[in-house]
Amino acid sequence: MSSLIAQTRFSVLDRSRTREGHTHAEALRDTVRLARELERLGYHRFWVSEHHGVPGVAGSAPTVLAAAVAAATRTIRVGTGGVMLPNHRPLVVAEQFGVLESLFPGRIDMGLGRSVGFTDGVRKALGRDKGDADDFEGQLTELLGWFRGTSPTGVRARPAEGLTVPPFVLAMGEGAAIAARAGLPMVIGDLRDREKMRRGVDHYRARFRPSPWASEPYVVVSGTVAVAATAEEARRILVPEAWSMAYARTHGSFPPLPPAERVEALAMTAKERGFYESGLTGHIAGTEEQVADELERLLKETGAQEVLVTTSTHDRAALLDSYRRLAAVVGGGAG
Repeated sequence: MSSLIAQTRFSVLDRSRTREGHTHAEALRDTVRLARELERLGYHRFWVSEHHGVPGVAGSAPTVLAAAVAAATRTIRVGTGGVMLPNHRPLVVAEQFGVLESLFPGRIDMGLGRSVGFTDGVRKALGRDKGDADDFEGQLTELLGWFRGTSPTGVRARPAEGLTVPPFVLAMGEGAAIAARAGLPMVIGDLRDREKMRRGVDHYRARFRPSPWASEPYVVVSGTVAVAATAEEARRILVPEAWSMAYARTHGSFPPLPPAERVEALAMTAKERGFYESGLTGHIAGTEEQVADELERLLKETGAQEVLVTTSTHDRAALLDSYRRLAAVVGGGAG
């Protein structure tokens, strides 16, 4: 193992993806079960996501799910990747994280994103529109103010005020510049467009302003990593998600993950095939040796301090095996 990999933290974001033939409840329980396993394997943090009205995702309430994960674990850091701030009032978000930090002191992370609902129907149901994402920076400032007791309203956020819950900005689009101005750690993906990722990282580092939350830039790169006994087995881990993405691009709806063997037997249109093949490329996938080489290259390119792995697949045994093999590759870096 390289010294570069050994110096890097490795963490996991689980999206609570639903699978064909399985319920939403199973997906959520699978997430909690996975967190326990990853804690045992020595990963640094475990995050959950926020999606609304998506057939293929059960995780719609990340702070609620984070509470369940934190209650089921003892040492791993737990957080959100992320709470989509434009969907919520900053005071309520501060209160929720204040409760989490009070119950599980020193273990909670606050990952924050600027996306609003994926469809017009979801945005309408949330009482939001696309323009709400434009005020993310103001919402972020307000949210952090609730922890520091600086709100001009005279209201106090209880139990958040005075607590320190590390904030992270999910850098999509304008996120890198916002994270730099706010002086916050940044999470950036995805691995399939390395050049864009490098530009975002360089922009963030060049413009970073130290803050009470972070004295220097902190970069987390996120993406899919799959490890198996052979390169072909690792590639099969990617198949369900690649097909679901291709289906979403061609049908407008993100479905539950199908088994790899069903996807491989499908007759696809040329358009579907194009999106599907594209969805299989650019990730880090292969044997332990191949993945170690790819990780080394990624870390040299980005200078990232942490890797957030976001792999989803239908076969839970293969997924857990992949995380076990990755933990062996990164050794102490998973701690």
